[in-house]
Amino acid sequence: MSKAAKLLAVVVLSVAALSVAPVQGIAADLAINGAGASFPYPLYSKWFYEYSNANAGVKFNYQSIGSGGGINQITAGTVDFGATDAPMTEEEMGKLSGPILHIPTAIGAVAVIYNLEGIPSGLRLTQDLLAEIFIGKIKRWNDPKIFDLNKNLTLPNADIVIAHRSDGSGTTDIFTNYLSTVNADWRAKVGRGKSVKWPVGIGGKGNEGVAGLVKQTPGAVGYVELAYAKQNNLTTATLRNREGQFVDPTLAATSAAAAGIAKTMPADFRVSLVDTPGKEAYPIAGLTWLLVYKEQKNEAAGKALVQFLKWAIKDGQAMSEPLDYAQLPKPIADMVDSTLRQITYQGKSLY
Repeated sequence: MSKAAKLLAVVVLSVAALSVAPVQGIAADLAINGAGASFPYPLYSKWFYEYSNANAGVKFNYQSIGSGGGINQITAGTVDFGATDAPMTEEEMGKLSGPILHIPTAIGAVAVIYNLEGIPSGLRLTQDLLAEIFIGKIKRWNDPKIFDLNKNLTLPNADIVIAHRSDGSGTTDIFTNYLSTVNADWRAKVGRGKSVKWPVGIGGKGNEGVAGLVKQTPGAVGYVELAYAKQNNLTTATLRNREGQFVDPTLAATSAAAAGIAKTMPADFRVSLVDTPGKEAYPIAGLTWLLVYKEQKNEAAGKALVQFLKWAIKDGQAMSEPLDYAQLPKPIADMVDSTLRQITYQGKSLY
């Protein structure tokens, strides 16, 4: 069984079954194809499973290929929707065949995971320490800078092995956006992007690939969406936020990072959640989006997709927290619901 299949099995079995009422007015025997981010894959898998069970005529085929792949596929028109954790740039949107909507679906945290024998918890890292580790300045776990912050831990005299994404990744975009925001050296030498030129380390494909590398490599450190850390029983670091508080990647801390965005949410939903204010806020969080063309090419498929999205931002949100994602705040969900009315076929709303 592949890693993706195993993950799907865990997702389906690990969450208590929720009752999903069938949605009226959906055409039967439709296959909805999507591709993109691995960051929300555990949640999307659960959604697709539950929704298809309640609406037997609608089936989903989702390829977890990374946000870069999702943007490429929706740009090429080979899928009904793309998925990304990095909002499309103006340059990327200039290549589209028509206007596209960013539909936020959930909020997740990017956890820093590590594999150190004898240290099952408690590792603290500051903004600059994290940047210096991933840029290759700090090379060993017992470096004085790490030791000074973690004097209660027995740090090994061992090499630090960096694990990062090898594919175009929204998780990477969130992580490098954070490092670029908090560290000038990282901003100047590496920068932000779905793909960057990593100074050091080994690459893994997808969140599952990075999780696997860290799990099997003593001394490794990497970054993954929180759900992957939880499901793989990986240890997560405690990070210092902009208020100077050390915060673990939890649902409550992720929600705290998003607490104020409803008031300033732009109409296109393209917003960053890294390094947000708040004593309880976890500093590396982000929205994840589905990418949908405003004007649909197929009326039946477009109608089915809109009905699914209506369900996902309402009933589907109840499935988020058991899988370690924070729900969309209600004001944002209401904004999304209004935005779905803009999806049309031959100028007629499919809502």
